[in-house]
Amino acid sequence: MDTLAPNAIEPRPVALVRITARSKPAQPLHRIAEVCRREGVSERSAARRLGVQASEITRQQEQSTDLRLSDLYRWQELLDVPLDELLAGPSDHLAPNLLTRARLVRLMKSARSIAETATSESENRFAHRIIDLLLEIMPELDEITAWHSVGQRRDMNDLGRIMERRLPDDLFFNDFDD
Repeated sequence: MDTLAPNAIEPRPVALVRITARSKPAQPLHRIAEVCRREGVSERSAARRLGVQASEITRQQEQSTDLRLSDLYRWQELLDVPLDELLAGPSDHLAPNLLTRARLVRLMKSARSIAETATSESENRFAHRIIDLLLEIMPELDEITAWHSVGQRRDMNDLGRIMERRLPDDLFFNDFDD
């Protein structure tokens, strides 16, 4: 049996501390999720249009995710908003000019939707008059389209009809030995 010398120091257990290279920032880095909600862009739609997995979209939309500049430019193009609107600034609210732009875009989307679904000539004239007035205020609204009117938005956990109408596996694998 080993005994410690009378002057030896007894070893103590060492507490291990995990040090991470990147810690979560105290303030948000961007507002991508907020702008997506405002512009009506779902995670699934963004994933399809950006060509990435839905899980990557979810990760990128977290305010604490430190995105590459190229990713921010791709989001800017997808959402059709100024880059500074995606970045989180010292204040949480939008600058007045950006807020006005967002409101005008929503108004144009609504006017285009009314024009598309107008059932009478007077409704159609009214909608086009609103569109003309909006274009006088902000000419770049000309490329804004109507709200999506086809289909129903699904949650990321919902499955489409393809899962309800499954085809048997033997439909794709023919036995040619017969």
